[in-house]
Amino acid sequence: MTSEVIKKLLNDTFNPALLEIIDNSAAHAGHAGARSGGGHYHVTIVAEAFEGKSLVQRHQLIYKALGDLMKQQIHALGINALSPSE
Repeated sequence: MTSEVIKKLLNDTFNPALLEIIDNSAAHAGHAGARSGGGHYHVTIVAEAFEGKSLVQRHQLIYKALGDLMKQQIHALGINALSPSE
């Protein structure tokens, strides 16, 4: 299950204080990305790694952690990345 792989990768990379993954794929059935197997997910993550980083830098860190999943298994990814101080 892709959401479990996302969870493992983000936990292993960031050791977050909070991690929530919502799979919205069913709401997008029939969508072009869904037909090719790509899911729609939303991630809320709170981690020290995001302290002092811009929104773009935070997203880049998450994309890097998810690696090849972003090529096929994930069609759309909403991200709410925060540092513990936020």
